[in-house]
Amino acid sequence: MMGILRPALIFAALLQMAQMLPCTGQEIDDRGAFLRMKESMVPVLPESDTVSLVFIGDVMLHERQITVARERYLARHGGNPGSVHDGYDFSSYFLDLEDRLASADLAVANMEFTLAGPPFSGYPAFSAPDSYAEYMSDCGIDVFLTANNHILDKGGKGALRTLSVYEKMMEEKGIRFTGTSADSAGFTRDNPLVLDVNGMKVALVNFTYGTNIHIQDSYPKVNRISREALSVLMGKARESGADLIIALPHWGEEYSMRHSAAQEDLAEWLADNGADLVIGTHPHVVQDSTVIRTCTAGGREKDIHVIYSLGNSVSNMSAGVTQIGLLSRVTAVKHLNGKVDLAVGLEYLWCSLPGRLKDTHCTIPVKEYLDRRGEWKMPYEYDKMVKTYYTVKEKTGVKD
Repeated sequence: MMGILRPALIFAALLQMAQMLPCTGQEIDDRGAFLRMKESMVPVLPESDTVSLVFIGDVMLHERQITVARERYLARHGGNPGSVHDGYDFSSYFLDLEDRLASADLAVANMEFTLAGPPFSGYPAFSAPDSYAEYMSDCGIDVFLTANNHILDKGGKGALRTLSVYEKMMEEKGIRFTGTSADSAGFTRDNPLVLDVNGMKVALVNFTYGTNIHIQDSYPKVNRISREALSVLMGKARESGADLIIALPHWGEEYSMRHSAAQEDLAEWLADNGADLVIGTHPHVVQDSTVIRTCTAGGREKDIHVIYSLGNSVSNMSAGVTQIGLLSRVTAVKHLNGKVDLAVGLEYLWCSLPGRLKDTHCTIPVKEYLDRRGEWKMPYEYDKMVKTYYTVKEKTGVKD
C-alpha cells in the first residue's frame, strides 16, 4: 500500500504547491523560503504500527523451589519478614531474561500455580506465596495466563483468592490476567482479553483441556476446550476489531515432544475460525511447531504459526527435556491497509537447578551459555544442557 500511496500523495502536494507559486515570468527572490515551503507541503505519512510480544511457558513452583527460596531469604536477610508471603527470594530465576521480558511491548506467561495462601505447597496441589507472582510482574511479565489444569488445585476458595491477588496487582502494577473469572458475569465481560498495545488491538484467548479438580457450579469459571464456547470467544474477538487474535491453549500429552492428533485438529479449527497465532502450554516439554495455511473471509491465503508447546520456563523438574523450554518472540506489523504481518522467532531456555550453575534455580538463554562451561559449579549439567539442546532440536524440528 505504501508503494501506491506515496507517489500519489506527493504528486497532489506538488500540484497544490505549484498553484501557490508566483505566475510565470515573476522572479522568486527568496529561494530559501521556497525550499522551506516545498518541504512543508510534502505530506508526512504515518509509519506502520509495530508491536513486540514475548511468550514463555509454564511458570511452576515445586516444593524444592519453595525451600530454596526460603533458605536464600534467611541467609540474606535473617529473621522473619512482615508478611509470610515475603520471606522468599526468587531474584535469580529470570535474571538473564528480564531484558527480554521488560523490553517487549507485551510479555505473557502461563502461571501454573495458585495463590491460595499458606501453607505453601508444590506438586500435586500448588500454592505459591503472593510474592512469587509479584516477582514475575517485576521481571516484566504483563499478562498471566490462568486457564490450566492447576488453577483449582486448592478448590474454589483457592482460585478466588488467586484472582483477588491478581486483581489487586492489576490495580497496583498494571498486570492483566485471563482464562479464569470469579463468576459468570466476569467470564462474559472479560473474555477474551482485548488489549491496546501501541495502537494495535490484540485479543488473547486462553483455555484449558480441563482441571485437576472437578469444577463445581460455585467455583470460578475456567475457560475450557469447547468448540461451541470457543466459537463465541473467537467471534467476540473479531467483533472487538482486534488486529491480532492469539489462541493460547493448555493442551496435549505431558512429556510428549510431538503434538497429538487432537491438538492438530483443534489447531486447524482455530486457524479456520480467526486465530492469527496459536501458542500452547501444558506438556512440560518442547513440542514441534508448524504453519497451517488457511483462507480469510475475503479469500486471501494466510499462514498461521502454531507452537504446540513452549515447555517449562522454570520448575524443579530434573529430566533434561523438562529443563529446556522456549521463549517465543513475535513481531507484529500492521500496515496502512490494515493487514498484519507476523515474524515469529524462538529461543531455547534452560532451567538450571540449585548448586549446578548458581545456588538456586535460574533460567538462562541456551545459546548465550554454550561457550561458558567454566561457570558451572557442576559441569555435568552444562554437558546435559548441550546434549538436550541438540537432541530436542532434532526430535522436534524447532530451530532457533
